[in-house]
Amino acid sequence: MTTGIHHVTCITANVQANVDFYAGFLGLRLVKRTGGFEDAEQLHLFYGDAAGSPGSLISFLVWEGGGRGRVGHGQVAEVSFAVPPASIGDWLTRAMDARVPVEGPKREFGEPVLRLKDPDGLIVKLVGAEWVAAAPLPDPVAPTHLRGVTILSERPDETARFVTRFGYRDHTAEGAIRRLVSDSDVVDVRDASGFVPSIPGAGIPDHVAFRAPDADSVRRMRLTLKDISGATNVHDRKYFLSLYVREPADTLIEYATDGPGFIVDEPIDHLGETLFVPPQDADRAQDLKLMLPQFALPGEERFPMRDLPFVHRFHRPEDPDGSTIVLLHGTGGNESDLMPLAHQINPRASLLGVRGRSTEEGINRWFRRFDAVTYDQADICAESEAFVAFIQGAVSGYGLDESAISFLGYSNGANLLGAVMQLHPGAVRRAILLRSVQALVEASHGDLAGTSALMLNGASDPFGRMAPALEQALREGGATLDSRILPAGHDLTPEDVDEARTWLSGQGSFASG
Repeated sequence: MTTGIHHVTCITANVQANVDFYAGFLGLRLVKRTGGFEDAEQLHLFYGDAAGSPGSLISFLVWEGGGRGRVGHGQVAEVSFAVPPASIGDWLTRAMDARVPVEGPKREFGEPVLRLKDPDGLIVKLVGAEWVAAAPLPDPVAPTHLRGVTILSERPDETARFVTRFGYRDHTAEGAIRRLVSDSDVVDVRDASGFVPSIPGAGIPDHVAFRAPDADSVRRMRLTLKDISGATNVHDRKYFLSLYVREPADTLIEYATDGPGFIVDEPIDHLGETLFVPPQDADRAQDLKLMLPQFALPGEERFPMRDLPFVHRFHRPEDPDGSTIVLLHGTGGNESDLMPLAHQINPRASLLGVRGRSTEEGINRWFRRFDAVTYDQADICAESEAFVAFIQGAVSGYGLDESAISFLGYSNGANLLGAVMQLHPGAVRRAILLRSVQALVEASHGDLAGTSALMLNGASDPFGRMAPALEQALREGGATLDSRILPAGHDLTPEDVDEARTWLSGQGSFASG
C-alpha cells in the first residue's frame, strides 16, 4: 500500500532567498515552477529529489513581500528531511559557514537531529536516517526523502486518530509529542493546548499532503469524508489528483495521487526550467509570466534586489533596450498589476513595479484618504518624499539610466505621481498618468521645465471632474503636457495602450548606451 507524505506546501515572502536556500544550500532540485491553481498570479515552486518523486517534495507559494505568519496550533510547525546519519556533522559545519540559524545536534526518538531556519523562519529539521533516495541528487549528503512533519494540535488525540486514515499507525511518544509512522516517514503530533492559533503568512506551512496510490483511492477517501465539514471535491492539479480536508484541530490536509507526476509537461532532464500556468488560465499565460516574480537558480546570472523603502519587483525582458518604466498601481493593486500593460507599451523595457505603503482595510494604496475624494495631505507629502528617496536608491542601487526612466501610474498611483511632480520638481521627468486627479489641496508651482507628461482620462470617469486642476498645475509649472479624453470610464482600455505607446515612442526614452 502507498503511504506517507506526498509533499508539504509552505509560504515564502522572498522567492530568491527561498531558491538560494532550498536549491542552493540544501541542494534540492527545483522540479516545477507554475502559477498557483487557486490563484494563477501567485508563483508556486516545487523542490525535491532528481525526479521530483512523491515523498521528497516541499513546495512554496510565493507571497512576495508578504508579512510573516504566526506559529500556533492548527498547523504544521516543522518539516524534516532524512539525510545520511554520518552527514549530520557536515551539515552543522555547512550551516555555520553559510550563517544559517542552526540548533543541535540533539537526539529525538533515537535519531540525530539538526534544526535549521530558512530565510522566512520556517523550521527545517535534518534527521540522520537511513533512506535510499528514489532519485539521488548530485550531492551525496543531500536530503534523500521527507522524514516527516510536526503538527501542533489543541486536540492531539483526535488529530492522531484522523491521521491514521492516511496509512499511519501509533508508534511511541516523547513528552508532549506523539509519533505516528507510515511505511516511509513519520507524523509527530505535539500537544499545543493553551497555545495561540496559527496565522497564515511567510514562514508558515499551508498544508501537508499524504500519498494516494491512484484516483480511485482519492474518490473513496472523499466518500469516507462526506460527513466532515470542509472536505472538498476532488481537484485535478495536472500533476496529481487531490482533495483537501481539515482535521479536527484545523490543520489543512491534502490527499494526492502519485501520478501523473511532473514529467507530464517536461522531460525529466529539464524539470523546473519552464514556467507553466494552470490550464484554466492559458488565455492569459503571457500576462501571468510577466506578473510572476523572476529569480535565478544557483550558478545563473542574477539581478540582486536592494533593500529600499518600498516593496518592488523587476521584470527584465530577454532583449532589453536599456529603458525602464516605473509602475504605480491603482487602489487595491500591487507591484505587478501594470506589467502586462507596460509590456504592451514597450516590450523591450525593464519594468519596475512598486507597491504603495498605505493600506486601507488591507487594500494597497499610495496615501491615506478620509473619503473617496478627500486626501490626507500630510501623508501625500510624506509618501512623495519617500518615493523620491526610493527612486534615488533604485537609480544608484540598480545602475539605472536616469535619462531612460519613464513613470506610469494608474488612478491612485497616477495621483501620487502628479503630487511628486509638483512637490519635487525634476524627480519625475517623464510620466504617463492614467485616470489621474489633483490630490493636493494647494498646487505647488515648482519649476517643471524639462518635464513631459501624458494624461489620459475617461469621458465618463466619475472622478474626471478633478482632473483639470492637475492639468492646470502641471502646465503652470512649465511641464510639457499632452492631455486627452478617451471614450472610457475609470477602467483602462486598449486605446490607453495605443495612446501611451505612441506618446512614449516619441519621447526619446531609450537608454543612451
